[in-house]
Amino acid sequence: MRTKLALGSAVLVLLLTAAAVPLSAHHAFAAEFDANKPVKFEGTVTRMQWTNPHVWLYVDVKKPDGKVENWAFEAGTPNVLFRRGFKKDALLPGTKVVVDGYQSKDGSHRANGRDITLADGRKLFLGSTGTGAPYELPAAGQK
Repeated sequence: MRTKLALGSAVLVLLLTAAAVPLSAHHAFAAEFDANKPVKFEGTVTRMQWTNPHVWLYVDVKKPDGKVENWAFEAGTPNVLFRRGFKKDALLPGTKVVVDGYQSKDGSHRANGRDITLADGRKLFLGSTGTGAPYELPAAGQK
């Protein structure tokens, strides 16, 4: 009887450990993005990738010199965005948007999206809560 109990307990511990691994692999904001590098771009949606654990929004941004850069903005989970009113066809390629967020630490054209403003003026929160991402940076001299 004790052997069965010990074996059952060991299996349960292994299952719980295996289930926790994907959760610990999910990164916090500060692991990839820099709160001291806010970005804000006006551009055109090229695609929106609805995948777990995060939705990715790709936007063509025209720079002052005329070059076009494609930026990738990490958003919340598909479920969270659906609950906020996003639909899969809400941001089709060609949609004009203003997106702000925080640039990746490696300086690439990736950012953690905070807000998106649509052409009709609606503003939607893109981010995930509880990741450590700031919602608003404090004014100069404030903490």
